[in-house]
Amino acid sequence: MSTPNGFPLHSGGCVTRSMEGGAVQDLQAKKAGKAAKTEAGDNGPLTFDDLPRVGTSLNEALKLLPGELKANMKIKSITPRPPRKPRLERAASLDEKSWRRWRRFRTSQESLTDPNDTSSSNGSLQEASLSPPIRGRASPCHQCCQQNSLHSCLPDASEAGPAGKSRGGPSDLGKRASEISSAFGGLLRGKAFAGGKPRLAQIMPARPLPPVELNVASHALRTANRIDSDCVDYLHYSQHKFGRVSSSLSDTRLHGNGVVYDSCSTDSMKSTFSLLTPIRSKDVRSRSYLEGSLLASGALLGAEELSRYFPDRNIGIFVATWNMQGQKELPINLDDFLLPTDPDYAQDMYVIGVQEGCPDRREWEIRLQETLGPHYVMLYSAAHGVLYMSVFIRRDLIWFCSEVEYATVTTRIVSQIKTKGALGICFTFFGTSFLFITSHFTSGDSKVNERKLDYNKTIQALTLPKNVPDTNPYRSSSSDVTTRFDEVFWFGDFNFRLNKDRETVDSILNQNPGTDVSKLLAYDQLTSEMSRGSIFKGFQEADIHFRPSYKFDIGKDSYDTTSKQRTPSYTDRVVFRSRYKDDIQAVKYSSCPGIKTSDHRPVFALFRVKVRPGRDNIPLAAGQFDRELYLIGIKRRITRELQKRREQKDQRSSSICSIS
Repeated sequence: MSTPNGFPLHSGGCVTRSMEGGAVQDLQAKKAGKAAKTEAGDNGPLTFDDLPRVGTSLNEALKLLPGELKANMKIKSITPRPPRKPRLERAASLDEKSWRRWRRFRTSQESLTDPNDTSSSNGSLQEASLSPPIRGRASPCHQCCQQNSLHSCLPDASEAGPAGKSRGGPSDLGKRASEISSAFGGLLRGKAFAGGKPRLAQIMPARPLPPVELNVASHALRTANRIDSDCVDYLHYSQHKFGRVSSSLSDTRLHGNGVVYDSCSTDSMKSTFSLLTPIRSKDVRSRSYLEGSLLASGALLGAEELSRYFPDRNIGIFVATWNMQGQKELPINLDDFLLPTDPDYAQDMYVIGVQEGCPDRREWEIRLQETLGPHYVMLYSAAHGVLYMSVFIRRDLIWFCSEVEYATVTTRIVSQIKTKGALGICFTFFGTSFLFITSHFTSGDSKVNERKLDYNKTIQALTLPKNVPDTNPYRSSSSDVTTRFDEVFWFGDFNFRLNKDRETVDSILNQNPGTDVSKLLAYDQLTSEMSRGSIFKGFQEADIHFRPSYKFDIGKDSYDTTSKQRTPSYTDRVVFRSRYKDDIQAVKYSSCPGIKTSDHRPVFALFRVKVRPGRDNIPLAAGQFDRELYLIGIKRRITRELQKRREQKDQRSSSICSIS
């Protein structure tokens, strides 16, 4: 339906008529406290005193417009003005006036939008208006007037999108739109004349919204917006902690990138800071590695450093012994030997002693390094003939070790043949001294006395320590090397046998295929001699729950099937002693049946050892380790892993699928 003037009929619109020299007679405008004013041409201001009633049809109103409007006023078209430049306020983050204006437009949008209409707005307003909203419930007439005032106040309101063009003819509608645009304002825009209801678009504030406060982000939002911790959380933490921050990382840049964080986002800061305690400058000035006390904060080996690395002051030590029988062939995998699945965690220190070692000692050490991986370094290694000993330690603990010393003893009459004897390595870790001895005693079922002589010769002839001072010289003895150290571990092929014939031992083993070997230990020579105190005085041994480690057929799980029919025995042992009661706790004592390249099975033990703080007045190793071995072992570890993956890939690609 169209009006006589050619415009579409709009049932919800309102039209104003001018009266010369009249006052504003709008009752509803008076209730709102505002007078409807419009811009006039050369004839002066226009006033509206005879507003149509609410519900008056647009057809009747439009009949009054062409003659009277053209006779009484000269319509002036609106020229878009450039947007205003924002003023600089004192507040940097929140402009209170802009916030209030934004709230007013929010209220006007709600009042001018039909509550029953849920569709989205057509178009958008580019800048917020400064005119206050009409309070109270507005009639449709006032809605249109306010919409017109909003569009007239906005510089960009005259620019409508493609959806906001009038649907009349191009020439006729364009001419009439330019004449009465100031009077009808928003009615000529949007879809008002197309039968739709007038709606305002979402009003955006004149200035950017204030940045989000630091303490309002939820945990999920912080997680979703987590970025490099060096640029966000560390900055916020440093501002709070140290009171200064780099000028290149300001809050403006962080907020400009859309980063949301708060003072409680400690989850993303955990990886930023090291577990190492910060060092104060005055501590660095007074710190000396040559002198120190047990309780001084600057002592490298003192209580403070010890508590940082070991709060319970206990370390884990792995001690193993293996008679390799001089075999050139090494096991393919040493994981079951060095890294047993029980317990779950690796130890802090690994000490491996070998008797009748393989001809290529360096290759053996490389295999150890390859198995332990990059977390461990070889602190020291020594050899006495075919007796080898290697000490591996976690790489971050090498700074707390003293110089490493070693000594050897030959127990054979002919000293040139170094197959039997002892090899000792000692050092101090923090304030606790350690001595590790690996031995190969005289063999033979009945040569118990010869083995005791080997023991006595070792404790008397092993000249240790040399330069590293004794931690408790008042409890030391010149005739026994084991009394000059806090913790002593003695392991090797002691060659003590079971005083029983082969048939009886086999019957006991067949009756108890599990771990119940208590009947066999009743015939063990070493257990009997230790109980009498004739050997290994002051030493202890953990309970044995594994089968005899000697003598097996190579590559098999069966004991000696040769003509000699040697009796299975516990020849490979690990014993320990301590200056202080309960300093050493045995965690595990077992063998490794999976390694079958020798007639002996490797035997290992896991210990928890108490460590005490020390003084810095001892010769330190200063981070010494075998760097060349470390690089070779890690390179071989990577090479083997890549080769393994390549073989698995080739195996999958070469598999053939057959259909039967």
